[in-house]
Amino acid sequence: MRGRKLALLGMALVCLAGCGETAVPAGGGAEIPAEAPKYVALTFDDGPRRDTTARLLDGLRQRGASATFFLLGEQIAGNEDLVRRMAAEGHQVGNHSWSHARLQGASRAAVDSEIGRTDALLRRLLGEGTYWVRPPYGLLDPQQRAWFTVPLVHWMVDPEDWRLRDADKDVAAVLRAVKPGDIILMHDTVPASVDAALRIVDTLQSQGYTFVTVEELLHLAGVTPEAGVMYRSATVSAA
Repeated sequence: MRGRKLALLGMALVCLAGCGETAVPAGGGAEIPAEAPKYVALTFDDGPRRDTTARLLDGLRQRGASATFFLLGEQIAGNEDLVRRMAAEGHQVGNHSWSHARLQGASRAAVDSEIGRTDALLRRLLGEGTYWVRPPYGLLDPQQRAWFTVPLVHWMVDPEDWRLRDADKDVAAVLRAVKPGDIILMHDTVPASVDAALRIVDTLQSQGYTFVTVEELLHLAGVTPEAGVMYRSATVSAA
Protein backbone atom coordinates (compact mmCIF):
# COMPACT_ATOMS: atom_id res chain seq x y z
CA MET A 1 0.00 0.00 0.00
CA ARG A 2 2.79 2.41 0.88
CA GLY A 3 4.51 1.69 -2.44
CA ARG A 4 1.30 2.38 -4.36
CA LYS A 5 0.89 5.71 -2.59
CA LEU A 6 4.44 6.75 -3.39
CA ALA A 7 3.82 5.86 -7.02
CA LEU A 8 0.66 7.98 -7.05
CA LEU A 9 2.45 10.97 -5.60
CA GLY A 10 5.28 10.50 -8.04
CA MET A 11 2.86 10.54 -10.96
CA ALA A 12 1.30 13.69 -9.59
CA LEU A 13 4.65 15.46 -9.42
CA VAL A 14 5.45 14.44 -13.00
CA CYS A 15 2.07 15.71 -14.16
CA LEU A 16 2.44 18.98 -12.29
CA ALA A 17 5.90 19.53 -13.72
CA GLY A 18 4.84 18.61 -17.24
CA CYS A 19 1.74 20.76 -17.12
CA GLY A 20 3.57 23.77 -15.67
CA GLU A 21 1.48 23.74 -12.50
CA THR A 22 2.79 24.71 -9.08
CA ALA A 23 1.32 24.19 -5.64
CA VAL A 24 -1.13 26.88 -4.59
CA PRO A 25 -2.58 27.81 -1.22
CA ALA A 26 -5.72 25.96 -0.18
CA GLY A 27 -8.84 27.55 -1.56
CA GLY A 28 -6.74 29.25 -4.23
CA GLY A 29 -8.55 27.72 -7.16
CA ALA A 30 -6.18 24.87 -8.01
CA GLU A 31 -7.51 22.75 -10.84
CA ILE A 32 -6.69 19.17 -11.80
CA PRO A 33 -5.55 19.29 -15.46
CA ALA A 34 -8.00 17.63 -17.85
CA GLU A 35 -5.40 15.09 -18.94
CA ALA A 36 -4.55 14.06 -15.37
CA PRO A 37 -5.69 10.72 -13.96
CA LYS A 38 -9.11 10.79 -12.31
CA TYR A 39 -8.77 10.81 -8.53
CA VAL A 40 -11.61 10.75 -6.01
CA ALA A 41 -11.80 10.49 -2.21
CA LEU A 42 -14.30 8.17 -0.58
CA THR A 43 -14.96 9.10 3.06
CA PHE A 44 -16.87 7.35 5.83
CA ASP A 45 -18.40 8.85 8.97
CA ASP A 46 -19.67 7.62 12.34
CA GLY A 47 -17.63 4.42 12.75
CA PRO A 48 -16.00 2.23 13.54
CA ARG A 49 -18.57 -0.55 13.80
CA ARG A 50 -17.39 -4.12 14.19
CA ASP A 51 -19.23 -5.92 11.40
CA THR A 52 -19.71 -3.28 8.74
CA THR A 53 -16.34 -1.53 9.04
CA ALA A 54 -14.43 -4.81 8.97
CA ARG A 55 -16.29 -5.91 5.83
CA LEU A 56 -15.62 -2.56 4.20
CA LEU A 57 -11.91 -2.76 4.98
CA ASP A 58 -11.79 -6.25 3.47
CA GLY A 59 -13.44 -4.99 0.28
CA LEU A 60 -11.21 -1.92 -0.04
CA ARG A 61 -8.10 -4.03 0.43
CA GLN A 62 -9.21 -6.46 -2.26
CA ARG A 63 -9.71 -3.55 -4.66
CA GLY A 64 -6.56 -1.62 -3.78
CA ALA A 65 -8.66 1.43 -2.87
CA SER A 66 -7.81 3.96 -0.17
CA ALA A 67 -10.41 5.84 1.88
CA THR A 68 -10.69 8.31 4.75
CA PHE A 69 -12.49 7.39 7.98
CA PHE A 70 -13.83 10.09 10.30
CA LEU A 71 -14.30 8.32 13.61
CA LEU A 72 -16.45 8.98 16.64
CA GLY A 73 -14.44 8.68 19.84
CA GLU A 74 -17.24 6.89 21.67
CA GLN A 75 -17.30 4.20 18.96
CA ILE A 76 -13.64 3.27 19.28
CA ALA A 77 -13.73 1.23 22.51
CA GLY A 78 -13.68 -2.43 21.54
CA ASN A 79 -12.78 -1.56 17.95
CA GLU A 80 -9.21 -0.42 18.48
CA ASP A 81 -7.94 -3.16 16.16
CA LEU A 82 -10.05 -1.76 13.32
CA VAL A 83 -8.59 1.71 13.82
CA ARG A 84 -5.06 0.34 13.77
CA ARG A 85 -5.92 -1.68 10.68
CA MET A 86 -7.17 1.44 8.88
CA ALA A 87 -3.85 3.16 9.40
CA ALA A 88 -1.79 0.06 8.63
CA GLU A 89 -3.59 -0.46 5.33
CA GLY A 90 -2.97 3.08 4.14
CA HIS A 91 -6.28 4.75 4.91
CA GLN A 92 -6.48 8.22 6.43
CA VAL A 93 -7.95 8.36 9.92
CA GLY A 94 -9.76 11.50 11.00
CA ASN A 95 -11.78 12.95 13.86
CA HIS A 96 -15.60 13.23 13.76
CA SER A 97 -15.94 14.40 17.40
CA TRP A 98 -16.56 12.27 20.46
CA SER A 99 -20.34 11.90 20.48
CA HIS A 100 -21.58 13.45 17.21
CA ALA A 101 -22.78 16.52 19.10
CA ARG A 102 -23.61 19.52 16.96
CA LEU A 103 -20.62 21.86 17.20
CA GLN A 104 -22.09 24.81 15.35
CA GLY A 105 -22.98 27.43 17.92
CA ALA A 106 -21.23 25.54 20.72
CA SER A 107 -18.76 27.17 23.08
CA ARG A 108 -15.01 26.91 22.64
CA ALA A 109 -14.85 24.64 25.68
CA ALA A 110 -17.49 22.30 24.28
CA VAL A 111 -15.79 22.10 20.89
CA ASP A 112 -12.40 21.52 22.47
CA SER A 113 -13.83 18.70 24.57
CA GLU A 114 -15.59 16.93 21.69
CA ILE A 115 -12.61 17.17 19.35
CA GLY A 116 -9.85 16.96 21.94
CA ARG A 117 -11.02 13.71 23.54
CA THR A 118 -11.11 11.91 20.20
CA ASP A 119 -7.82 13.41 19.09
CA ALA A 120 -6.13 12.26 22.29
CA LEU A 121 -7.50 8.74 21.84
CA LEU A 122 -6.30 8.56 18.23
CA ARG A 123 -2.86 9.68 19.31
CA ARG A 124 -2.71 6.96 21.95
CA LEU A 125 -3.72 4.35 19.39
CA LEU A 126 -1.84 5.50 16.31
CA GLY A 127 0.86 7.83 17.57
CA GLU A 128 1.51 11.47 16.97
CA GLY A 129 0.02 12.78 13.77
CA THR A 130 -2.38 15.26 12.24
CA TYR A 131 -5.91 13.94 12.51
CA TRP A 132 -8.08 16.04 10.23
CA VAL A 133 -11.59 16.91 11.38
CA ARG A 134 -15.04 16.55 9.88
CA PRO A 135 -17.47 18.35 12.20
CA PRO A 136 -20.79 16.55 12.72
CA TYR A 137 -23.29 17.51 10.00
CA GLY A 138 -20.43 19.41 8.33
CA LEU A 139 -21.42 22.50 10.29
CA LEU A 140 -19.33 25.14 12.03
CA ASP A 141 -19.69 28.87 12.43
CA PRO A 142 -17.07 30.75 10.39
CA GLN A 143 -15.38 32.09 13.51
CA GLN A 144 -15.15 28.59 14.99
CA ARG A 145 -12.86 27.44 12.20
CA ALA A 146 -10.07 29.56 13.65
CA TRP A 147 -10.07 27.28 16.71
CA PHE A 148 -8.76 24.32 14.70
CA THR A 149 -5.10 23.51 14.09
CA VAL A 150 -5.83 20.96 11.35
CA PRO A 151 -7.67 21.06 8.00
CA LEU A 152 -11.44 20.50 8.00
CA VAL A 153 -13.24 18.24 5.55
CA HIS A 154 -16.71 18.67 4.08
CA TRP A 155 -17.90 16.89 0.92
CA MET A 156 -19.06 17.46 -2.64
CA VAL A 157 -21.17 14.30 -3.15
CA ASP A 158 -23.71 13.16 -0.53
CA PRO A 159 -26.05 10.30 -1.45
CA GLU A 160 -27.72 10.55 1.98
CA ASP A 161 -27.02 6.85 2.42
CA TRP A 162 -27.80 7.06 6.15
CA ARG A 163 -31.38 7.96 5.18
CA LEU A 164 -31.90 5.85 2.06
CA ARG A 165 -30.38 2.62 3.38
CA ASP A 166 -30.74 1.26 -0.14
CA ALA A 167 -27.59 0.21 -1.99
CA ASP A 168 -29.09 0.66 -5.47
CA LYS A 169 -30.20 4.22 -4.70
CA ASP A 170 -26.88 5.04 -3.04
CA VAL A 171 -24.91 3.85 -6.06
CA ALA A 172 -27.12 5.73 -8.50
CA ALA A 173 -26.88 8.96 -6.50
CA VAL A 174 -23.09 8.89 -6.38
CA LEU A 175 -22.55 7.88 -10.01
CA ARG A 176 -24.95 10.59 -11.15
CA ALA A 177 -23.04 13.34 -9.35
CA VAL A 178 -19.37 12.37 -9.03
CA LYS A 179 -16.56 13.97 -10.99
CA PRO A 180 -12.77 13.89 -10.67
CA GLY A 181 -11.47 15.58 -7.54
CA ASP A 182 -14.65 15.10 -5.53
CA ILE A 183 -14.97 14.08 -1.88
CA ILE A 184 -17.78 11.56 -1.38
CA LEU A 185 -19.60 11.22 1.96
CA MET A 186 -20.85 7.81 3.14
CA HIS A 187 -21.29 5.94 6.43
CA ASP A 188 -19.56 2.66 7.27
CA THR A 189 -22.09 1.95 10.03
CA VAL A 190 -24.87 1.15 7.52
CA PRO A 191 -24.76 -2.32 5.88
CA ALA A 192 -26.35 -1.10 2.64
CA SER A 193 -23.78 1.69 2.46
CA VAL A 194 -20.92 -0.80 2.56
CA ASP A 195 -22.51 -2.76 -0.28
CA ALA A 196 -22.97 0.46 -2.23
CA ALA A 197 -19.46 1.76 -1.56
CA LEU A 198 -17.82 -1.38 -2.94
CA ARG A 199 -20.03 -1.28 -6.02
CA ILE A 200 -19.12 2.38 -6.49
CA VAL A 201 -15.43 1.53 -6.29
CA ASP A 202 -15.84 -1.25 -8.85
CA THR A 203 -17.74 0.97 -11.28
CA LEU A 204 -15.52 4.02 -11.01
CA GLN A 205 -12.32 2.00 -11.19
CA SER A 206 -13.61 0.52 -14.44
CA GLN A 207 -13.99 4.12 -15.66
CA GLY A 208 -10.39 4.96 -14.82
CA TYR A 209 -10.82 6.47 -11.37
CA THR A 210 -8.30 5.95 -8.57
CA PHE A 211 -9.43 6.10 -4.94
CA VAL A 212 -7.12 8.08 -2.64
CA THR A 213 -7.34 9.66 0.80
CA VAL A 214 -8.48 13.26 1.20
CA GLU A 215 -4.93 14.31 2.08
CA GLU A 216 -3.59 12.62 -1.05
CA LEU A 217 -6.37 14.14 -3.17
CA LEU A 218 -5.38 17.67 -2.20
CA HIS A 219 -1.68 16.94 -2.68
CA LEU A 220 -2.31 15.49 -6.13
CA ALA A 221 -4.20 18.66 -7.08
CA GLY A 222 -1.30 20.85 -5.92
CA VAL A 223 -3.24 22.20 -2.94
CA THR A 224 -1.42 22.92 0.32
CA PRO A 225 -3.88 22.09 3.13
CA GLU A 226 -4.43 24.82 5.68
CA ALA A 227 -5.65 24.60 9.27
CA GLY A 228 -9.21 25.78 9.74
CA VAL A 229 -10.06 25.63 6.02
CA MET A 230 -13.02 23.40 5.11
CA TYR A 231 -12.46 21.40 1.91
CA ARG A 232 -15.32 20.12 -0.24
CA SER A 233 -13.21 18.77 -3.10
CA ALA A 234 -9.72 19.02 -4.54
CA THR A 235 -10.62 22.39 -6.01
CA VAL A 236 -13.32 23.83 -3.74
CA SER A 237 -13.25 24.97 -0.12
CA ALA A 238 -16.47 25.75 1.72
CA ALA A 239 -17.43 29.39 2.17
